[in-house]
Amino acid sequence: MLAGHFKTARQSLGASRWRSRFTMLGIIIGITSVVTVVSLGEGLKHQVVGQINQLGNDVLTIRPGKLLSKNGKSNSLNIYAFLAPSTLTTRDLEAIQHSKVVSTAAPVEFVSNSASGDNGELDNLFVAGTTQDFDDIVHQNVAYGAFLTDDDDSAAVIGSGVATQMFGILNPVGETIHINGQDFTIRGVLAPTQGNLLSVAQADYNTSVFITASAASKLTGGHTNILQILARVDKGTNIDHDKSVISGIINKNHGGGNDFTVLKPDQLLGVSSQVLNTITRFISAIAAISLLVAGIGIMNIMLVSVTERTREIGIRKAVGATNRQILHQFLVEGLVLTISGAVVGIILSLIINLLLRVYTGWKPIISIWAIVIAVVFSIIAGLLFSLIPAFIAARKDPITALRGE
Repeated sequence: MLAGHFKTARQSLGASRWRSRFTMLGIIIGITSVVTVVSLGEGLKHQVVGQINQLGNDVLTIRPGKLLSKNGKSNSLNIYAFLAPSTLTTRDLEAIQHSKVVSTAAPVEFVSNSASGDNGELDNLFVAGTTQDFDDIVHQNVAYGAFLTDDDDSAAVIGSGVATQMFGILNPVGETIHINGQDFTIRGVLAPTQGNLLSVAQADYNTSVFITASAASKLTGGHTNILQILARVDKGTNIDHDKSVISGIINKNHGGGNDFTVLKPDQLLGVSSQVLNTITRFISAIAAISLLVAGIGIMNIMLVSVTERTREIGIRKAVGATNRQILHQFLVEGLVLTISGAVVGIILSLIINLLLRVYTGWKPIISIWAIVIAVVFSIIAGLLFSLIPAFIAARKDPITALRGE
């Protein structure tokens, strides 16, 4: 019986082929959007894990604001902390550097989002001030030249993306880059990365420009905007104890104000994952709305189909078809529409993920659970929105239906 319903559904939908295809479009867009967004989020999380592991287990990250708020027995991410102005100062950095538990510390100070070179200006950059110790902490490879030294305020190190976009070559060492009206000589070019983030500073190494902290202070008129401080503690020590010591130092500098967060590597990973999860869920929820819209579209088309096939319904009932059989027939038609759209959406999302891997720096990771949840949700939506047309068709009076045109 079920096989017969599927055969009838294919024939009915094939009779109005283009209408069926347009009806499936909403399902296709919804499935493709959800799977692609979740895959991008999973890929970013994988890259962040790799970068944090690259930092090592002995690096503490100090961020402004109270990123973790107490929620019962566990800590939850406080998104509003990212919106607050930086509370970290050069005094905090110096105090951390002189701490007995810290071997090396470096700041990441935001300066500007634009710079210019031979091929014009770029305004999607992350221009930051730091120290030569930054290179020792993050272990980011330098493809050409060398990293900064603290005594060279006229030097800059740029990402591989900046090199190709701004100068059109892979190795522009010795060229000049202009930042806020000042000229800097390119001292080094960082090796290409797969879109890694600078911890939770939301910056990509490929589109970053680094200058010395003292040069950054001059460009900003002394108004420092330290996004984070990276501190490498002595190996073999208790990192929880070291975290407590650093927290006490900064707390003293801030007069007891609890307006900062010291993160261990596992906590940094947790914060980064929560940020990405929040963004992914928000965008996925928006994309999932298209599945509901697609369900409404299926309901409208099914209602039209019921109206057009009134005489057919009457004939089937006249030869012995039950209300349940008519109901099942139209439910199966809605199910066929939904499953067909879901299959096309999955194939399209796989193609998009492949293209992103080949032609961009993004490295999405296909989530099987995302595919399963999106498909199940779309099937449920398709069935639910097919119920009303199916009930209308099943409850038609055969005599009235046979008189219909």
